[in-house]
Amino acid sequence: MTQQQLKEAALNRFAEHGYDGTSMAHIAEDIGIKKQSIYTYFKGKDELFLQVFNEVMENEITTVVGFIEQNKTRSIESFLYDFLIHHKERYEQNADTKFWLRISFFPPAHLYDEVMKNVYAYLDKMEDLLEPIMEKAADEKQLSTKIDVQRATAAFLGVLDGIFVEMLYGGPERLNKRLDASWHYYWRGVSKD
Repeated sequence: MTQQQLKEAALNRFAEHGYDGTSMAHIAEDIGIKKQSIYTYFKGKDELFLQVFNEVMENEITTVVGFIEQNKTRSIESFLYDFLIHHKERYEQNADTKFWLRISFFPPAHLYDEVMKNVYAYLDKMEDLLEPIMEKAADEKQLSTKIDVQRATAAFLGVLDGIFVEMLYGGPERLNKRLDASWHYYWRGVSKD
């Protein structure tokens, strides 16, 4: 057993059951060790959780940066739509994204301030990364001349937030319905005249 195996088991448990629904005994059981063995690596559940949380946050930021780098030359319409699809697919296939969303919406009460400070930093970083892309699209006349780029970026992140809510609560059918409708009206509002 390694520290990395412990973090992976904890990640999967936290992603599926949240902080409160996960015990050190569950994590130990998942990798076939005694609970006491975990304390060789971590002082307790909070330390393990925060290490997993911080690593996942870095992975999620790296993924967003990677998506932007690979897709920034595409039309703004396909870039933004695929950005939403990218998050949907990551949620369906990736424990990091499931964990990140669950904890962003349901942080442990006693760690709320620490968790939310990082969640807001992540959201601010995403906005900082997307705004120049929106600005470039506006300069290239891919967007309506009537929009304010900062507001259009914030509104896009509002669409993404709505998609996140359906990922957590709605299931695939509701998610797809919300994604289709939200994207349709968002794009109609920002597309060129």
